[in-house]
Amino acid sequence: MAESMRGSRLGAVSYENEGGVEFAPRQLVPFDCPAGHAFAVPFSVEADLPATWECRVCGAIALRRDGSPAEGKSGRKPRTPWDMLLERRSIHDLEVLLEERLALLRDRGGPARADHPDHRKSA
Repeated sequence: MAESMRGSRLGAVSYENEGGVEFAPRQLVPFDCPAGHAFAVPFSVEADLPATWECRVCGAIALRRDGSPAEGKSGRKPRTPWDMLLERRSIHDLEVLLEERLALLRDRGGPARADHPDHRKSA
């Protein structure tokens, strides 16, 4: 096997060529920086084009030359735990539950009660 590998550097050179490879169609999207820099970024024709891009020269936020804003995704806002709780219970139910839990804590007692062992009298 060593004879067949003579003269070849494994991993150093690729033996593939680009013949017969069809690249995805692309478009160049021009951007203008507020500092006066102009550049273009290649995107796929199927890509969602951003309205802004970081300038390659100064790092400022450059706007797309055609000035069209990015299409916002139409979707609902993310649900918070409070939103999910309100789907299961009404405000009235939550107030009743809160009062029940507070009454339970008050009956059981805590450090705020004078007769509780953890309550320290200041002398």
